[in-house]
Amino acid sequence: AQLVESGGGLVQAGGSLRLSCAASGITFSVYNMGWYRQFPRKERELVATITSGGTTNYADSVKGRFTISRDNAKNTVFLQTNSLRPEDTAVYYCNAEATGTFYEYWGQGTQVTVSS
Repeated sequence: AQLVESGGGLVQAGGSLRLSCAASGITFSVYNMGWYRQFPRKERELVATITSGGTTNYADSVKGRFTISRDNAKNTVFLQTNSLRPEDTAVYYCNAEATGTFYEYWGQGTQVTVSS
């Protein structure tokens, strides 16, 4: 299985980025998908998740600014990030996990840098 993130980059505060995560080697539609981020010298934290059924969940810090979505036909999960803040600067990771199993996968991460 492989998860490949893209769409990160440098953006000014208030700007937007659309992150993508393309999955291969898994039955994408049955996996719960998520975006996490990691700040330097900090633990990885949840940003947003979307279940196989389409239910979404967000960290309080991104509610109203970020939107997670999935396209099962393209085996891809997206994270639309709007109104970005310097404190959103982190490496963003894609996650796939199958409920009730030990199957869990991570992408390699994509850097998001927000300048003030």
